[in-house]
Amino acid sequence: MRKRHIWCVAAMATMLLLSGQVYGDLPVTYDLRDFGLSTSVKSQKGGTCWAHGTMSAIESNLLITGDWATAGEAGEPNLAEYHLDWWNGFNEYNNDDTTPTAQAGNGLVVHMGGDYRVSTAYISRGDGAVRDLDCPSNEPAPARSLESYHYYYVGDVEWYTAGPNGDDISNIDTIKSALMDYGAMGTCYYASGYGSTSHYQPEATSEPPNHSVAIVGWDDTITFSGAPGPGGWLCKNSWGSTWNGDGHLWISYYDKHAGHHPEMGAVSFRNVEPMQYSSVYYHDTHGWRQTLDNVSTAFNAFTADGDDPLKAVSFCTAADDVTYTVRVYDTFDGGALSEEIGGATGTIAVTGFHTVDLENLVAMNDGDDFYILVELSDGGQAIDCTSTVPVLLGAPAVTDGSIVSDAAPGESFYSDGTNWVDLYGLYLYGEDVGREITGSANFCIKGLTVVPEPATLILLSLGGLAIIRRRRRRS
Repeated sequence: MRKRHIWCVAAMATMLLLSGQVYGDLPVTYDLRDFGLSTSVKSQKGGTCWAHGTMSAIESNLLITGDWATAGEAGEPNLAEYHLDWWNGFNEYNNDDTTPTAQAGNGLVVHMGGDYRVSTAYISRGDGAVRDLDCPSNEPAPARSLESYHYYYVGDVEWYTAGPNGDDISNIDTIKSALMDYGAMGTCYYASGYGSTSHYQPEATSEPPNHSVAIVGWDDTITFSGAPGPGGWLCKNSWGSTWNGDGHLWISYYDKHAGHHPEMGAVSFRNVEPMQYSSVYYHDTHGWRQTLDNVSTAFNAFTADGDDPLKAVSFCTAADDVTYTVRVYDTFDGGALSEEIGGATGTIAVTGFHTVDLENLVAMNDGDDFYILVELSDGGQAIDCTSTVPVLLGAPAVTDGSIVSDAAPGESFYSDGTNWVDLYGLYLYGEDVGREITGSANFCIKGLTVVPEPATLILLSLGGLAIIRRRRRRS
């Protein structure tokens, strides 16, 4: 079990209302910049477009909620792409699931690619996002954590698509509404040339996406040569503010990848706020790598490393419109969970990573075991396991073809309908890595704690404080 501690100032959310926002009558054109809801264009170093696409979306959400200003930050939101680049946990420089954690040839090459699931794993663990002011340079590697860092947590990361392929845009209004509600969205496309400023890739072509940008608006009337219809996304690039005049480009609604790729089409980073959680308990270093379609109910076992109460649980949903039930138990004995001490129920509309509050704070005692169960109505359970990163935006092939994940007995369990089965022993073959990966999997279920009163008041008066501790539970 790993536990990520980050103590920092919490801030109350405020909502910035957009004038003229009517879902039944979406505007023909829209540009977040017209409302001051998109941050400045940056100039990426190396293959870090995916990190820039991620931070552009997060920064935009902070403008929509007003939480950046409410937290007392100066200027426009500006988050650290290169902290994500170095400390995402998928690269040669750092992978907490290997010994040693830095290994040449094992994992992504720093500055040479990633994707939005990599970003989500980094954020969900509590390793970021941090301000660009905290670590503004791509060289040398910034410290993983410092007391001076200001952390921002993303409560939900949601994956949208305009349709199942580039010729189908039946769901496009959902993306437009989400853009207006939550801010810029990360996307991808096949950048055939540096100077491409008006882009359309037909569905019948085979080139994979190799560049990340952020959707910041749209125009239903703009046309693209060869596209089956008009309309395009206004996208913020990361090649400098003077590229194409203002650092932006247009991509057709009918592009093969932008708005359509199942993992990179339109990714919304929403419910961003200053980190309120003191700890994140997790086993899944690399987040959502595969899905066990036939597993609906699972739990993770943890050991409390402190007395901070449990406030929230995070998990992933692999389908839209999923009903969830979360239960927290005090005991797992004789193959049965007992002594329920907390829970929550609800429905989640969009596929992705989600954080939900428990109905009540759950008291923790240092050294006690506790168990977080998640039951999902559809889509199956997300797992971390040894895998490849299929969308390496800006990257060459990974040297050994895989990102190594590690697990231990007694960490993750699933229901086979009758009994609880340890996920550690489930036979898994990684088709993407071409070998058996049994013993590397954990469920993507995390527990989040808060500093109890009166310590919270003391921390608020002192300002942000960051402390990190990690521990894996083995039994």
